[in-house]
Amino acid sequence: MTTFDAIAPTTAAATDNHAKEIAAGERFEFGKNWARFLRVLDDQRIEEAERSLREMLRKDRLDGLRFLDIGSGSGLFSLAARRLGAEVQSFDYDPHSVACTLELKARYFADDKHWRVGRGSILDSAFVDSLGSFDIVYSWGVLHHTGAMWTALDNAQRPIAPGGLLFIAIYNDMGSQSARWRRIKHTYTRLPRLLQPPFAVAVSAPAELKALARSVLAGRPHDYIRTWTGYRRSRGMSHWHDIVDWVGGYPYEYAKPDAIFGFFRERGFSLESLKMGGGLGCSEYVFSRHRSGSDHIR
Repeated sequence: MTTFDAIAPTTAAATDNHAKEIAAGERFEFGKNWARFLRVLDDQRIEEAERSLREMLRKDRLDGLRFLDIGSGSGLFSLAARRLGAEVQSFDYDPHSVACTLELKARYFADDKHWRVGRGSILDSAFVDSLGSFDIVYSWGVLHHTGAMWTALDNAQRPIAPGGLLFIAIYNDMGSQSARWRRIKHTYTRLPRLLQPPFAVAVSAPAELKALARSVLAGRPHDYIRTWTGYRRSRGMSHWHDIVDWVGGYPYEYAKPDAIFGFFRERGFSLESLKMGGGLGCSEYVFSRHRSGSDHIR
């Protein structure tokens, strides 16, 4: 197995831009939320993350495959890919997310030369091109938070080798509902820090109370309780951290599946796997890059 080249250094301008966007209320601090998530990370959550990768990629192992994690967040899926045998390159724009990924690497793969972590922006084409080519590019729920989703999607496909896979998750376009949530998310990022958690509780409460009421009326209140205690079964995440990520997740963009299909068809990809998300949630897509011009999208 070969090792990756060192990741390109992040410019001071990129660091300053991130801090300015946070201060102006134009960006959610995803990394700080992930830092809190690491406190509850356990082996079962990691195993569920591995299962998620195996299921969508249709591979039991990733031995020897080059895996790029765009927007690595907590580092959980980089860790899962490495445990499945992949050579992993992780990067994120948020410095706290980079720190989280480095923390997981230190816990489980200290001094491992086959997992590299760094900071960079998927919107920086030169940076992306400097990373080389990969067999699998993974970006779950990230590209729609860049503020330039279509540019991010285009850059995400650049490093994929012929025959390689792109695994992404993008918010569904639900028209006026999506536009309303965009306003809510922007409001969250502009609030003082102390008011953000109660705002997240207030915004999420109606949906949580409806879910609780349905469970009680059905005589199965434990079903609602399991949405919290058993949430690790869904990609290894935690319910509360995902609520905060959802309510505060700004910038926020979305797309209809047909738009995603057409975008990648034009760039020489075939759809391999699709998992439709309900309502405003994310739909998951796995595309493969054509090996030759004779391939066509299915």
